[in-house]
Amino acid sequence: MKPHYVLAAAIAASSVLALAAAPEPLPAPWQLAGGHPQKFSAGIDQDEGFKGAKFLRNAADDPKAWAALAQPISAQNYLGQRIRFRAFVKTRDVSGWAGLWMRIDNRAGRGIAFYNSADRPIKGSADWQERSVVLDVPPDAAVIVFGVVNNGKGQVWIDRLGFETVGQDVPVDTLDRGHALPTAPVL
Repeated sequence: MKPHYVLAAAIAASSVLALAAAPEPLPAPWQLAGGHPQKFSAGIDQDEGFKGAKFLRNAADDPKAWAALAQPISAQNYLGQRIRFRAFVKTRDVSGWAGLWMRIDNRAGRGIAFYNSADRPIKGSADWQERSVVLDVPPDAAVIVFGVVNNGKGQVWIDRLGFETVGQDVPVDTLDRGHALPTAPVL
């Protein structure tokens, strides 16, 4: 075979392989959000072992950047109920931390409930593990936003997502601020 044919065949084969492994874009209404979404890439991974998993990758390799995958939904069907967002999460080389998050906004767009897993972070490289976030939906809620956050370098995947109402016996997630606030002022 002539050398230029071998080179053309190699280029064509590598192009086909690159196209086969290229991620699909996020389906609507998933979106990039957070402090530095322009420094991250996201999509549906088609690599072996992750086929169909949503991912969030720090494309800028900036250890101080953070972003989130987010999906907003109407709170109308969940008013006055306790809800749980769950997903299996996997990380690779996360320099800060990653985790699931959820926020509930009122009609004015103000956050009225929030949890982001900062007190239960996933760091470094971790195999698939189920995580969840549980919040109460107040009667004045308008929007529920949920997803996964990546703070720092690396990549996080989520797969096998679930969203459901749960009973009052399931505890609500709250961020551990390290200490309880006093119940009365010290004068």
